[in-house]
Amino acid sequence: MFVIAGLGNPGREYRDTRHNAGFLALEAVSRITGIKARGFRYRGRTGKGRFQGLELQLLKPRTYMNLSGLSVAACLKSLKLGPESLIVIHDDLDLPAGRIKIKARGGAGGHRGIESILEALGDDRFVRIKIGIGKPGPGEEAADYVLSPFLPEEREAVLKAVELGARAALCVVSEGAAAAMNKFNPTKQEGGH
Repeated sequence: MFVIAGLGNPGREYRDTRHNAGFLALEAVSRITGIKARGFRYRGRTGKGRFQGLELQLLKPRTYMNLSGLSVAACLKSLKLGPESLIVIHDDLDLPAGRIKIKARGGAGGHRGIESILEALGDDRFVRIKIGIGKPGPGEEAADYVLSPFLPEEREAVLKAVELGARAALCVVSEGAAAAMNKFNPTKQEGGH
């Protein structure tokens, strides 16, 4: 069984903000698999179902980004799963809007939601799917930037990345992290564009 957690902030005022790219990607996973996250457990919205014969638990923490670890840890503990069964989809300032990147382990990279999960689990052995949201402009605070809505000219690229992020998460489930990284991570050549 895998848990796919999409990170974001609950509430209408945050719905279309950059920080909620993980929520948007989880909604795309839900559309692709038909698994609806309508339940409420582990301090989050939840849904359980099957994808290609494998059991999946979708989780959308409702704890606010900085406390995502409380929800994720409660879910894994209840299901008696280790961190290697976890896939987290989240926004990333270091990737251009419209790009995604899969990472198998590592630190938080300044992301408070990932920091919270690392702290709650005491372990970094979970897959992260990063959705690029671009960098703030000169003089713009990162906190203000991530809580602002996508610009109309970014929207198409971001929605494409959200869809790619969802497909990447499902690829990790069906084929493993290494295969998913080979398929979805940008190559060195692409990085220069």
